[in-house]
Amino acid sequence: MTPTTTERVDPLLAALAAGVTVHDLGRPLTIGMPQSPNHPPYWHTLPRRHGDRVRPDGASAANDMITMGTHVGTHIDALSHVSQDGRLHDGSDALEAGVGGLYTDLGAHTIAPIVCRGILLDVPATLGLPHCADGYEITPADLDATVDRQGTVPAAGDVVLVRSGWGRHFADPDPRTYVGHDSGVPGVSEAGARWLAERGAHAAGADTIAFERLAPGAGHAVLPAHRVLLVEAGIYIIEALALDDLAAAGVHEFLFVLSPLPLFGATGSPARPLAVVSRA
Repeated sequence: MTPTTTERVDPLLAALAAGVTVHDLGRPLTIGMPQSPNHPPYWHTLPRRHGDRVRPDGASAANDMITMGTHVGTHIDALSHVSQDGRLHDGSDALEAGVGGLYTDLGAHTIAPIVCRGILLDVPATLGLPHCADGYEITPADLDATVDRQGTVPAAGDVVLVRSGWGRHFADPDPRTYVGHDSGVPGVSEAGARWLAERGAHAAGADTIAFERLAPGAGHAVLPAHRVLLVEAGIYIIEALALDDLAAAGVHEFLFVLSPLPLFGATGSPARPLAVVSRA
């Protein structure tokens, strides 16, 4: 039906009607995929397969069971995930907050669905490289230079995604390559995390296993950017993002959509983030 002059057309629906392109930023969940050694691995099985039980009319149904840590695959960290000197972001005692096996105040269920402006900072493109070097530290100078090159200035409330190019290793036959313990993993430095906090980011994400730079041979020994973002600034962290296709399409600014699972009291949630842009 064609709207009359008295009918109001929602601008968001009008944009959808004009056509949008959706970029999937989430990784498929598969058995054996790369993950941090600190978390339980993903496992999937079929307790019932087609044909195990057949109804009188010939119909059959299959079902699944999965087990996994909440920080496996593409996921978002809740503010309960990291503490510093025994305190969480809200100043509460980290030990007391976890009594009973649930983080009631800062768990994943408290992360509201995210629908906001998103920015991709394609750091390798700024450096004139296909990807950052192993263990490369992304500095505030790199982030400033990328903002200047792209013309995408972060504003308060944005989700800022930082591409290092490390995502190319996610599908490597040896999952240890993506984990990068020996090689190190490129990522945002502690100073880079403060750069994000100063600009009021709502969340920050990357195409790596731990968001921030991992030094060669150090693994997850120290994670200062996590402290700055989660504990000091209250900024959510999104990890293991698929950003290469978005960068290849030259998309640096978009509608970002992410709705975590409302896992009550959990320290994080699997997620399937989307970057949505108008075809017009």
